[in-house]
Amino acid sequence: MHQIPKFKGVPKGKKTKKPPIYQSLFRATVILLSLTLLFSFLYQSQTKPNKISITELAQKINSGEIAKIVVSGNKLEITLKNGETAISQKERESGITQTLDNYGVSPSALSGVSLEVKDESGLSFWMKVLIPALLPLLIIGFFFWIILKQAKTGVNQAFTFGRSNIRLFTNFKERISFNDVAGLKEAKKELEEIADFLKEPKKYLDMGAKIPKGVLLMGPPGTGKTLLARAVAGEANVPFFHMSASELVEMFVGVGASRTRDMFSTAKKAAPAILFIDEIDAVGRERGTGLGGGHDEREQTLNQILVEMDGFDQGTQVIVLAATNRPDVLDSALLRPGRFDRRIVLDLPDKREREAILKIHSKNKKISSGVDLRKIAERTPGFSGADLANLINEAAILSVQEKKKQIEQEQIYESIEKVLLGPARKSRLVSDKEKEITAYHEAGHAVVAAGLKDSDPVNKVSIVSRGRAGGYTLNLPTEDRRLKTKSQFMADLAMMMGGYVSEKLFFKDISTGASDDIKRASKLARQLVTRYGMSDKLGPIAFGNTDELIFLGKEITTERDYSEEVASKIDSEVKRFIDGAYKKAVLIISKNKKAVVAVAGALSKKEVLEQDEFYKIIKPFGLKPVKA
Repeated sequence: MHQIPKFKGVPKGKKTKKPPIYQSLFRATVILLSLTLLFSFLYQSQTKPNKISITELAQKINSGEIAKIVVSGNKLEITLKNGETAISQKERESGITQTLDNYGVSPSALSGVSLEVKDESGLSFWMKVLIPALLPLLIIGFFFWIILKQAKTGVNQAFTFGRSNIRLFTNFKERISFNDVAGLKEAKKELEEIADFLKEPKKYLDMGAKIPKGVLLMGPPGTGKTLLARAVAGEANVPFFHMSASELVEMFVGVGASRTRDMFSTAKKAAPAILFIDEIDAVGRERGTGLGGGHDEREQTLNQILVEMDGFDQGTQVIVLAATNRPDVLDSALLRPGRFDRRIVLDLPDKREREAILKIHSKNKKISSGVDLRKIAERTPGFSGADLANLINEAAILSVQEKKKQIEQEQIYESIEKVLLGPARKSRLVSDKEKEITAYHEAGHAVVAAGLKDSDPVNKVSIVSRGRAGGYTLNLPTEDRRLKTKSQFMADLAMMMGGYVSEKLFFKDISTGASDDIKRASKLARQLVTRYGMSDKLGPIAFGNTDELIFLGKEITTERDYSEEVASKIDSEVKRFIDGAYKKAVLIISKNKKAVVAVAGALSKKEVLEQDEFYKIIKPFGLKPVKA
């Protein structure tokens, strides 16, 4: 299956999470059970002493059975001569000798008994007295403390609910400047004025110049919008406040507006400063679309942003930077002069800029001296700065896994395919028949691409499964393009049909391997007719309106603004484009069957053919490009 590469277009502070209430209750239960077991162990007697009356005690003393008596307050601890123990209770007001004398104990019999008086003011006395009374109160107080702590937390959250979670980056130990941002010359030039104003605002104000209140950074994901904003802060050496627009919106009415006021107030107090709102389209979408009604929380938050930006003084010295990759959905009131005065477009880097970006991301990596970053830049058209950073990082990880001491060109090439298509699935079991079909399928793509004048050159052909693709053919342009012609689109369509045609001609059958090719070819053909106006019969007319039906960045449907008769013509033109591409693929493969067989045979043996190997194989067959 042919796979055309699809190109992709501040650290946040950690918050301390409070344990939920059920965890606190569990811990309290465990502590109480432990205390209960401890006290029961301390006060549990091994043997329960026998309790006797004073009369019995007097009789035993007279009979000479008592060896020792310990007096502890009114309690008598008795030890008999046979080793047994007993307890008794004397009268409260009288002493032990007087009590025994009253019960008829003779002085001679009492003289044979060891009497000992124990001081009752020790720790054990107070524990016996206080613990039974205080322990229930302590348990109740502990539970009240847990409940009050949770309630206090809830009250604090209620009071801070309207505050913004704005983050301040003032640590410039690793300060980012414009020198750390490769490419984007025009964008950096525009932002240099912002940094200069923050450094020396007086010279602008004295001249009567009004510095822009807001700057909107627009561009595909990964093109460096946040990086540029931080570079402005680094150049001006001022506080840099960062917040995501999605953090402003809550389901509670009024919270977003309150957080917006707090965010702007915080930035004003630290002026001169930069306030950076990332992904502003989360709250800045066009109002009145019917999504959520006229009073939904998102619209109220947007209204508050508009009011705050109108209230900025020229001497406030706070610049609002915002970033979005969907400028088409922003409200027009947000973009008017006086709010976001400047709109800076960040494009995907060209070949020269990609090479400069690769050099920056390779600084702290162990790159081999044999690595040619220019060739890597040529192989990565459509890659953003974030894609290139990820590419170098993947190459470093791959080098460690392969126990290399340095990152070599081979690992970077492998990482390009991994980023585009996914990791190689070499362990996947494939039958010989499926392997042969895949080889002829990819050979068909490659030979058709080589036989078309307006097709991009083939860089690599592989039958190693990656991601969802059983095989792939990489054909990349030799130079960056901003425009694409109809003949180039037709060459792409013919190449997509090359695998399908090759299976049909050589095996007299077709497989599901061409399903993705057919899907992408059908989509491209319909775009040629309905979006690009490249149909000769229908002319330069765009069909289908999606401007007013956008929800969360996705087109949920397309408004049909044409009749059934035109719809039939569109279907007819789409089929004509597909049929033309199919016939072109049949013509090329029929004339170059030997070349297809040779390429398929080489793929079956080696599984991967690089650009030089592929063109070396087809050279003897005199394959000449034909006009698409």
